[in-house]
Amino acid sequence: MKTELREILEAVKNNSMSVDEALGKIKKQPFEDLGYAKVDLHRKLRQGAAEVIYGAGKSASQMVGIIESMKKNGQNTILITRLSAEAAEEIGRFYTLDYRKEAKIGMIGPMPEPDGIGTVVIATGGTSDIPVAEEAALTAEFHGNRVVRLYDVGVAGLHRLLSHLDEIMGASVIVAVAGMEGALASVIGGLADCPVIAVPTSVGYGASFQGTAALLAMLNSCASGVSVVNIDNGFGAGYLAGMINHMEAKEKR
Repeated sequence: MKTELREILEAVKNNSMSVDEALGKIKKQPFEDLGYAKVDLHRKLRQGAAEVIYGAGKSASQMVGIIESMKKNGQNTILITRLSAEAAEEIGRFYTLDYRKEAKIGMIGPMPEPDGIGTVVIATGGTSDIPVAEEAALTAEFHGNRVVRLYDVGVAGLHRLLSHLDEIMGASVIVAVAGMEGALASVIGGLADCPVIAVPTSVGYGASFQGTAALLAMLNSCASGVSVVNIDNGFGAGYLAGMINHMEAKEKR
């Protein structure tokens, strides 16, 4: 991911921005204090991707204020996670919002063109895992990644997964989303030659303990190259997958 700081420095190098203009951008206040939120305006400078709004627990009016601060400071594409339909409707009165109800994701501004080194594959054990998978997929797409979705390819019908070996072998990173016993991550980890990010979901009967069984199974995976995020954390998996998918591009700059 190209960072804003690198773009500023390259603009100075190419004489399209003066040193004083660059200094002004870099010295800009790193956050704006709204009282109820401190909006991080320098996150893109530090990490290459701007701050994301976590919608759960925030009122629609608070999120509108945060969006206003972001846009005022030059952030024209904004991602909101765990956004309720009611809050999305309210925000939509002020801003053009692309709301994806299944994933509880809201997006302001256009999706970027993919600029990662390859493809992020998002696979689910079952249809019930799709809401978490869509959170991961949309997060990855929002951060400039080409995404391929392989849904309902769990180990209860292994032939479904094996019919997609080309996509699995061609991926630069795979996100495996599964509840129940969480076996999908280990199976994919034993097939793929790329990093696998396992996402346990809270899908399953009583002894799945709201995703704890899948979490422990994924943490104990015997397949090398499998890492695990928290239960139902599609956003974290999609964001990390995007970072991995941009590492070689970062090296070549």
